[in-house]
Amino acid sequence: MRTIARLFTGTALAVAAIGAFAAPAAYASNDPSEWNNESHESGGNHESGGNREPLEIFPSSASPGETVTVNTLACGKHGHGVGDANSLGAGEFQLNPSTHKEVVVGQFEVPEHVKAGSYWISVACDNGKTARGDLTVKHRGPSGHVQTGVGGSVGPDTAQVAAGAAVLAAAAVGGVLVLRRRASGAQGH
Repeated sequence: MRTIARLFTGTALAVAAIGAFAAPAAYASNDPSEWNNESHESGGNHESGGNREPLEIFPSSASPGETVTVNTLACGKHGHGVGDANSLGAGEFQLNPSTHKEVVVGQFEVPEHVKAGSYWISVACDNGKTARGDLTVKHRGPSGHVQTGVGGSVGPDTAQVAAGAAVLAAAAVGGVLVLRRRASGAQGH
């Protein structure tokens, strides 16, 4: 009975070890857009007074070099506006009517030199209304492979993962056979 318990314990530990190393690789993602699952719409209603309307910012969290799209209903049907992204050094940009009813759209690029943080983006429409929202700038994590000279960090290779699993399975089967042989007393004294 004790041998069977050891057999199952060893097998369970081997399965747990495989799961512990395989699970993180299965959920790893090199796409920074998947790291943050927040909504891509900024409320922008930080002040509710006068002619202030919400400004939607897509994505609401961007990295330097990314293109950001803003849209609002503040300018009305067939309206136009001028966007102000000077708070982060991107300057002014034009908003023009889109294919959606009463929505104006504009784009700007987040400058490479901007620091991480939250920045106000505003729009002044030709009808006198304004819209404002905030953009969060986050710097990208390292990308690419680390060149250390001692192997690589290329990522999971299915052939290598399969070979590693096969080696672990063979070790588990070998362990089972050794334990069974000892338990049955077939050791050629």
